[in-house]
Order: sequence, then C-alpha cells, then structure tokens
Amino acid sequence: MKTAIIGLPMVGKTSLFTILTGIHEAARIGSMATRIGVAKVPDPRIEALAEVFQPAKTTHAVVEYVDTPAISKEALRDPGFLASLRVVDAFAHVLRVFEDDSVPHEAGSINPLRDLENVDLELILSDLIVVEKRLERLEKDRKKIKSPELDREFEALTRFKATLEANRPLRELDLSPEEEKSTRGFQFLSQKPMLYVLNLGESDAPRLHEIEEEYRRTHFAGRARTAVTAICGKIEAELAELSEEDAREYMASYGLKESGLERLISATYSLLGLMSFLTAGETEVRAWTIPVNSTALKAAGTIHTDFEKKFIRAEVVNWRALVEHGGYAGAREKGLLRLEGKEYIVQDGDVLVIRHG
Repeated sequence: MKTAIIGLPMVGKTSLFTILTGIHEAARIGSMATRIGVAKVPDPRIEALAEVFQPAKTTHAVVEYVDTPAISKEALRDPGFLASLRVVDAFAHVLRVFEDDSVPHEAGSINPLRDLENVDLELILSDLIVVEKRLERLEKDRKKIKSPELDREFEALTRFKATLEANRPLRELDLSPEEEKSTRGFQFLSQKPMLYVLNLGESDAPRLHEIEEEYRRTHFAGRARTAVTAICGKIEAELAELSEEDAREYMASYGLKESGLERLISATYSLLGLMSFLTAGETEVRAWTIPVNSTALKAAGTIHTDFEKKFIRAEVVNWRALVEHGGYAGAREKGLLRLEGKEYIVQDGDVLVIRHG
C-alpha cells in the first residue's frame, strides 16, 4: 500500500513524512523530487503473540509513504511528478490548522477548507487536461473504425469531463464495471481516495478528537471516498524521540490514547477497505494486509502463490484466544481452533495456518 502525502507549502507535510518514516530532508534531491519511505504499522497483537511463541522473527505490516513537492500548477506540469502521484493508492492531504507567525502561510492566513478546495481544484484541472486530450483522440479514432470499446470509453470520459467541469473530483462518481474497466489505465488524480490530515497546533491537542469529529460531521460529511484524521505535528515530533513508555505518558498528558501515526494508518486502512490477518509460530509472527471480505484462499495467496494454488483448508483462531490459552494446543483443547474452507471470509485479527498440498 502506497500513500502520497500532499499539500500546499508550509503545512507540515514533510515533517509528517519524517516522523512516519525517519527519513530527513537531506534525502531529497531536486525541487520536484519525491521521496519514498516505509512506516511500520503499529500492531500490539504481534507483540502479544510473540510473548507466547518466542519467534526468531516478528514482522509488522508496512505502509509506503511518498513525500511530494507542494501541489501547484508548476508541479502538476512536471511529468515525473505526475507519474509519482498516479501510481499511489491514496492521498493524505495535510491541511494546516495550526497558527505560527514564524511559519507564514503562502495565502497570508490560515484556512484549511480554502486550502482543501485549492488543492482539489489543481487535481481536477490536471485530470481535465488528460480527459480533453483523450476525447479529441477518440473523436478521430471513432470516425475511422467502429469499436464498442472506444464507444464505451468515449461515453465514460464524456461523463468524467462534465463532472470535472463542475469542479467535482472524480472520486465522487459511482462507476459501472464497464466504466471502471475502460478508464482504469488513466489513474486519474482526483479519483484516488483522500485522507484529510488536520495538522493542529499544540494548544488544540487536548481537543484533538473533538475537532476531528467536528470536521467529520460538518465539512466532510457526505464526501465520497474520503476520511479525516487529526494530528499535532509538534507533539508527534517529540513523541518520535521518546521511549514507548515515556511516549504513552506524554500522550496521556494531552488526553491522547494513540499516536498520530496510529490514527493515520488506521484511517488509511479504513478508507482503502483494508485489514490484517496474522500468522504465528516459533519461526515468525507476522501481520499480512488484505482487503476486507477476502477469502481464506486469497489470504493464502498473500502469503505465497503456491499456498493459493494448492490450498486444502485453513486452521483459524482469533489472536486473543491464542494468547489467552498459551498457543495452538490450548486453543484447540478449548474448541477455539476451527477448520475453514477456501470460501471462508477472513476476519481482522484471525490467525491462519494454511494447509496445502
């Protein structure tokens, strides 16, 4: 899973990237260069299972983050920059809410909703250019040859054009299977799921959850394929320098139950419809990321393609049952370990043992 962190200048997006990945500004080369870093997905279930199995290795799921230059007309004319945005799964748009006279906003004032609309508009205009060019080409091609595929693409893009000209992002559209298939290769920017990240000031941190919920209920209500979370960049930077125990105490002093990293990743998983299942044994305890409603067969293929091809059955147990009963033998004795077939829908927190030929 790859998420691009986007936004206007001086909103804190590069600081967020550094906090998430540990990669600092010196790693960027060139004004339009992007950087890719990996963040480990916090998952206390892995630590709990590791206490039981004492494995040689523990492996968390990871999220790739792309740090991008500030969104602007100039940036969106750069082919390399556009290419780096098109290949990601989602955007995390950092919206500046904090006030700081030493870090001036390019617009001269703090207005996160204005910034949201400005960035969305740039993405919309970038997509509109692509759509208009392709429609011009389709007009010519459809006069030369009769093709149902070209007709379907033309109809879909005509609908896209009307949506974009109304200054609406393509993520708001519900696509038919035919529309999705005929336009998939364009990787439109305004079509990607969007996580809005409110970057609050330290004084607002005690009200972080309240502010987040207020934005969710008002400004973001009804927005398709979007989610919102809130962080305080200053606090997150300080948390990154503390031990786990000290970090928990520091968060508690602000009334926070989890870090911004945890909230951001949780919101991204939810937005993209993702979840984790686990595998556990003396060799390794590991988290695996799959789409919600995946079958046991697809989960097996995530571990190894041979497991999917030669799948027989899966032994399934909830991770908590394994911890509470000291491993597979205890869970089996209590009747908590069950056999499931390839059509079983895997649940978040399931521990799977794949039996294969």
